[in-house]
Amino acid sequence: MSKKTKSTVEEFIESLTPKQKKEFDEGYKDFLISEMILAAMEEDSISVRALAKQAGVSPTIVQGVRSGERKNVSLKSVLKILKALGYNLAAEKDGHLIPIKI
Repeated sequence: MSKKTKSTVEEFIESLTPKQKKEFDEGYKDFLISEMILAAMEEDSISVRALAKQAGVSPTIVQGVRSGERKNVSLKSVLKILKALGYNLAAEKDGHLIPIKI
């Protein structure tokens, strides 16, 4: 039986203290949201200003979420941006997806 070599990321994550791991996980979630919004904007060829107008939020909010620099954005604002990009949101409980109306 061969031993699986760990990736650099796996080694990094295993080296974190519980507090550092929690901070990493929170930052990673923000990163994923900003990457998803950026990809959707590129796919739709939509500008920050146009998306902000469609979503009914400030361009500063869209730019901050897109860049990952803005923290503590309200869920309501994120949901408006996702809806303007054509996304639906769902929550999962016990393996069942529950659609969330935006």
